[in-house]
Amino acid sequence: MNLLNLVLILPLAGFLITLLLPKDNKGAVKNFVLGFSILIFVVSLGLAGPALERPAAMTWVTDTEWISTPAIRYHVGLDGVSLWLVLLSTFLTPLAVLLSFKYIDHRVKEFFAFLLLLEFGLIGVFVALDLFLFYVFWEVCLVPMYFLIGIWGHDRRIYAAVKFFIYTMVGSVLMLAAFLYLYGKSGTFDYPAMLAMMQSGKLTLTHLEETLLFLAFFLAFAIKVPLFPLHTWLPDAHVEAPTAGSVMLAAVMLKMGTYGILRFCLPMFPNAVKENASWIVTLALIGIVYGALVALVQPNMKKLVAYSSVSHLGFVVLGLFCGNQWGLDGAVYQMLNHGISTGALFMLVGFLYERQHSLEIKDYGGVATPAPWLTVLFLVTTLASVGMPALNNFVGEFLVLQGAMKTNVWWATIAATGVILSACYMLWMVQRTFYGETPESVSHHMTDLSKREWLCIMPLVVLMVWMGVYTQTFLPSIGESNKVILERSVSARTLAEATNNGR
Repeated sequence: MNLLNLVLILPLAGFLITLLLPKDNKGAVKNFVLGFSILIFVVSLGLAGPALERPAAMTWVTDTEWISTPAIRYHVGLDGVSLWLVLLSTFLTPLAVLLSFKYIDHRVKEFFAFLLLLEFGLIGVFVALDLFLFYVFWEVCLVPMYFLIGIWGHDRRIYAAVKFFIYTMVGSVLMLAAFLYLYGKSGTFDYPAMLAMMQSGKLTLTHLEETLLFLAFFLAFAIKVPLFPLHTWLPDAHVEAPTAGSVMLAAVMLKMGTYGILRFCLPMFPNAVKENASWIVTLALIGIVYGALVALVQPNMKKLVAYSSVSHLGFVVLGLFCGNQWGLDGAVYQMLNHGISTGALFMLVGFLYERQHSLEIKDYGGVATPAPWLTVLFLVTTLASVGMPALNNFVGEFLVLQGAMKTNVWWATIAATGVILSACYMLWMVQRTFYGETPESVSHHMTDLSKREWLCIMPLVVLMVWMGVYTQTFLPSIGESNKVILERSVSARTLAEATNNGR
């Protein structure tokens, strides 16, 4: 069996096996899912070799008929961008499982089964090369996250879960409508075949068609990013979700939106991208500054980190629409960086919540005295999040700002204020939470990191340093894949201009 197919099918198999385990033996369920998720990660590492050797091409490809009418294919593959997102998914899932060992004590079997189902959907989204198959995996991801929030969340979990579901479904319906329209024009859902038809001139779109299709795709992806002003579901979802749900949502699920823009919008609708880039970048810049300013006044730690995601992902969207190699490389690298550093922040906030049972910053203070190691790792993660040199976010933000500067100096200037503001709200949270006098309520409940917590957080801290120092591990393959996307966009625009001139 193709190794990519194995990596894709293993989480689904684990989900089904977990449902068959006896629900009374909670320890056995937890240990099985942890071991199985680690196995998936180890197997997924085998994907790296060929994908890194030929990052500009699709590797580990399987292309076979799934449904004859309509023509839907099981078509999957990896390039230098999707490889890292698949590895991010398989890497974080066992950490999310281990993170939940102590916190989840009811409906244990269902919770851990849903984590594996979520992993299955996420991997599928990043490897699907058939539009209908992509849509199926996109919807699969929605189901487990809805239940993770709605069943194991906090007091307002039903409201948050329903809001998350409605927002995502609205975008999904528009995306499906666009897929069906393209199928009617081309006779296939196969993405590479559709691209080839566009490049050869066999599939042509009018200006109106391209614009409307681009907007349908973009709106679906922008909701998932989420891009301002479509972001309002995110803080509620994060605050109400269990810690593992917040980690997977922030670290991987939000990347579905930015990945969709990169994979589909830029190569398929290059003229619409160029025409609409200015207002999209304006929304991204508003999101960068607005997210940072709202984070600055948040009394709730999870909401603060959630609004920081709005700001950081604004950088990703900015990079995607800069129209140059620096911007694209920085955007993809920032997708990975955000997954690591913000995932770690939600994890550390979860550690604090397990001790104090509060997310309000005012209920803390002086945590550094009873929990010095927790404080050190929180500070390192904070510095990574604000873009400290030698840590991961610095590289991604620098490349995005460089790409923005190349296109429009004002874009880079406004975006840079987000970097400054991020230092303000993050360091102010650290000051109020970890320093000063230690209230009796804090000193009574606060303990330092346990062995389980060390195992959860240290891999992320190591990656923050690794991605900040050894960037050549990641950037060459990302750059080669992005180069292909840029070349396709340029050639498509040239073909469209030649066609219009011919008319």
